[in-house]
Amino acid sequence: MYIPPYFKITDESIAYGIIKEHGFATLISQQNGLPLATHLPLLLNEEKTCLYGHFARPNPQWKEIEGRTALAIFHGPHCYISPSWYETDQTVPTWNYVSVHVYGEVELVDDEDEVIESLKDLVMKYEAPDSPYKLEDVDSSYLAGMSKGIQGFKLNITKIEGKAKLSQNHSAHRKERVIQALERLPHENEQEIARLMKRNQR
Repeated sequence: MYIPPYFKITDESIAYGIIKEHGFATLISQQNGLPLATHLPLLLNEEKTCLYGHFARPNPQWKEIEGRTALAIFHGPHCYISPSWYETDQTVPTWNYVSVHVYGEVELVDDEDEVIESLKDLVMKYEAPDSPYKLEDVDSSYLAGMSKGIQGFKLNITKIEGKAKLSQNHSAHRKERVIQALERLPHENEQEIARLMKRNQR
């Protein structure tokens, strides 16, 4: 990922936060010399050494991925930045965004217990705290049958890089105008970018 120095996320805790908050990722690998991508939820382990996930077995991406380097892209908030928010119209539009790229070697997970455990962790993360649903309440034979339709894997992390493009290359006055404009918009992405821009000014 192209990252000018002023956009680089240097605090690993911020990068890990993006991974946790925006866990639906794009996993990219190569097969027969061509790029192949799958959109899927990935879960960072407690030690922050790997990402757990699973493919549907009919998905061909898993069949030649073991031992190879893959790239997981986590897309944070993003939004259009209008030149009409600046103090001059002699400029051009841009896009503010946050993204984290995670590189690592893929290891297929065939142990059924490990796969089920990672699925339980995934459900626990996304189910509402007051939800009555628990994966462990599902009949074990049903889960065993379901697990045969997926291929578990983990991405053993070798490199993480993050980019937060938040108008750092503009003046403080212009950034404040952008923040004010974004805060007037009702959309979640715009509100989140405004919040991150304000935090970045501290």
